[in-house]
Amino acid sequence: MQLSILDQSVALAGQGEDAAIRDTLALAEHAEALGYARFWLSEHHGLPTIVGSAPEILMAAVAARTRRIRIGSAGVMLPHYSALKVAEQFRVLEALAPGRIDLGVGRAPGGDMRIAQALNPNAYGAAEHFPEQVRDLQAWTSLPAHRGLAAHPHGAHAPQLWMLGSSDYGAQLAAHLGLPYAFAYFFMDGQGVERALELYRTLYQPSERHPRPQATICVWALAAERADEARHHALSRDHWRLARARGQLGPLQDPDAIAERGFAAEDAPALEAMRAKAFVGETAEVAQRLRRLAASLELDELVINTWAFRPEVRRRSYALLAREFGLEAQGAR
Repeated sequence: MQLSILDQSVALAGQGEDAAIRDTLALAEHAEALGYARFWLSEHHGLPTIVGSAPEILMAAVAARTRRIRIGSAGVMLPHYSALKVAEQFRVLEALAPGRIDLGVGRAPGGDMRIAQALNPNAYGAAEHFPEQVRDLQAWTSLPAHRGLAAHPHGAHAPQLWMLGSSDYGAQLAAHLGLPYAFAYFFMDGQGVERALELYRTLYQPSERHPRPQATICVWALAAERADEARHHALSRDHWRLARARGQLGPLQDPDAIAERGFAAEDAPALEAMRAKAFVGETAEVAQRLRRLAASLELDELVINTWAFRPEVRRRSYALLAREFGLEAQGAR
């Protein structure tokens, strides 16, 4: 089993948002040392919680600090941009880290429509052209020229294009274009994952670079030496999800303060439902549940996303899972 990481540069209460960006860089170095296969970065805009707004810039910084781990976007929200410009950016990244660049793309705005329109004045119609954009991007990242234009610099390697999604749409488009596919399991606690992967595999049309379907999912998980410790640190995300459902967004809160305050009685059903599907607990238990999920979906790779108010808790969770899955031995092969 191969494990990878999705990092979202989550802001913490009482700290500047810039600290989240620096923590992402530290985590990337930690992930490589632990033997993780990929380190992916998300793109969000106008949010006071998830402050990673420019994955292509962060990827360059990660490339300068690492030597082995694959680095990727999860993803570039393509309707905001020109496909040619994205191709150029990722060809530069490939020159910086040859053979290590993943270009994950998505169709969602990564923020509200006001943000989308500020990024692209034609935002309301841009998503309709997403399939065409992906085809252009596929060509410009792998061919010397396309539509009479070339994306530079050229080199011996090309970025690996991934389709991201949380619905049937992305699965079908990835299958049609012969691209690897990553399902955002953590968005909806896995709702729709079986159908999306079935559609992807059934409809897959082999491409030159990817003769067989290649799929993964991203799950949210937090492991600790003791289950009660893990559940305590997961309070930060529990609180954030409840607040988000009410339209209240802000930095991640200290679990000690949340535990002292407690939750309102009316939050109990939502909390129970969230926790029933959460990969939170003692390391062996979390790893067993992750293995069962991967086996049921016929996957040989999982991407792990972990939030914690204390950076050392998050790093420890990734270290515990790496040890449980034997990643250091895999990385040394």
